[in-house]
Amino acid sequence: MNVQVPELASLNSNAPPKLFWVISAASLLWNLAGSAAFLAQITLDTSALPNAERAFYESVPAWATIAFGVAVFAGVLGSVGLLLRRHWAIMMFIVSLLGIVVQNSHAIFIGDGFEVFGAAGFVLPFFILIAALALIGYARRAARRAWIG
Repeated sequence: MNVQVPELASLNSNAPPKLFWVISAASLLWNLAGSAAFLAQITLDTSALPNAERAFYESVPAWATIAFGVAVFAGVLGSVGLLLRRHWAIMMFIVSLLGIVVQNSHAIFIGDGFEVFGAAGFVLPFFILIAALALIGYARRAARRAWIG
């Protein structure tokens, strides 16, 4: 008697593809890098910076720093949520996006970010915004395909 056991993936028609795991893991690494950047900024010794940069970092209000922390740590939670296949990952990525917008509003509209760092200083914040929007879109797609629930 030859009994064949179906593969686990065939038992669960909602099993995500391998690319889902790759994107989820990459998003976790990306957000952990953001967390490291946050920790570096809040422990930054501004005394070694040029005057304009020192003035910029020393003028960052607490609400912008808090928004930075919310952005990166909500992003980490969203990535963990994807890896755990949880629907709340979407909300965490949305919270992260809101943190990004609030944080960058200081540098763009209130602080002298453009004068201090020039146009090149806005490439990374723009890329971060695009990445956050992409993660929200991907998490929503994963929910529609029942990869997360």
